[in-house]
Amino acid sequence: MRIGWKAGEEQYEPNELLKYAQQADEAGFDLLDVSDHFNPWDPEGQASFAWTWLGAVAATTTRIHIGTGLTCPILRYNPAIVAQASATLEAMAPGRTYLSVGTGEALNEFPTTGVWPSYTVRQRMLAKAIEVIRQLWSGEEVSLRGEYFDLRHARLFTRPSQPPPLYVSSMVPGSSRFAGTHGDALLTTGVKPDVVPAMFSEFEEGQKAAGKDGSRADKMIEVQVGFSDNKEPVLTSMKRYWAGAMLPALFNKRIYRPEDSAMNGEAVGKDVLESKMCISTDPQEHARFLGKYLQMGFTTVIVHCPGPDQARFIEAYGRDVLPLMRESKAAA
Repeated sequence: MRIGWKAGEEQYEPNELLKYAQQADEAGFDLLDVSDHFNPWDPEGQASFAWTWLGAVAATTTRIHIGTGLTCPILRYNPAIVAQASATLEAMAPGRTYLSVGTGEALNEFPTTGVWPSYTVRQRMLAKAIEVIRQLWSGEEVSLRGEYFDLRHARLFTRPSQPPPLYVSSMVPGSSRFAGTHGDALLTTGVKPDVVPAMFSEFEEGQKAAGKDGSRADKMIEVQVGFSDNKEPVLTSMKRYWAGAMLPALFNKRIYRPEDSAMNGEAVGKDVLESKMCISTDPQEHARFLGKYLQMGFTTVIVHCPGPDQARFIEAYGRDVLPLMRESKAAA
């Protein structure tokens, strides 16, 4: 069981967010993830470069595990660059980094490339990208004239002693087998509890087909919380910065401007947001909320607090909630 903190780079400028990451390290969070986006969900948001920021986190923290949640290594990035970035990060923070990958959103890929293939094509591209990343991590020299990527004697000259674990994103059971086949672990968010057993089953079948033990693999989920006795500011912040990510169209259609993402987010009511969150100052209530996901079989829960007081949230969770979670684990 691990409890992580979501670094909301869509909401905070990078220097402020770095201070929160250092605080999360000191507060006892096990890991953090940060979005790897070119655009924010809302035009009033932020969109700093994840890999620059992660380097600063690696250099100014001591224990917290760090990684992306998630990187799309197939369009605006060449997978060789993602392999280099993640290998460098692991060399800077040995044993405490990971890489999460997925098929991405047009919001982040189309503005810099002008292309947005179908999901089926993007999934095939992702499979090849993962293959390239693993080859480069291993020290191989890679030459490839392929359908999606061209490489000529590509090789990493800065590599860690061990490659970081590679998480693959899945939102539905249909893509979970792919995640199991190609990844070391699973990352998801926003899934309904009734689909989780099917997701895990498909993931573990994919792991089995790849000669891995899926029952022992990390299964990570992001959830939204607020540590406050006033729900309105939390829900207002969630809607302002993140509602655009709540609709499937953002991931399936060619929606590539933050203004259009925000317009879609207007359709998401605060009642819908509240139904998916735990907003309370009662540590026991938060422990029960997180415990539900652990009982489903998730092994890592990333908590995302949309604000407005991030420092207070991190302090309160470190003082009051994380100890409760560890006590419950010890008792189990």
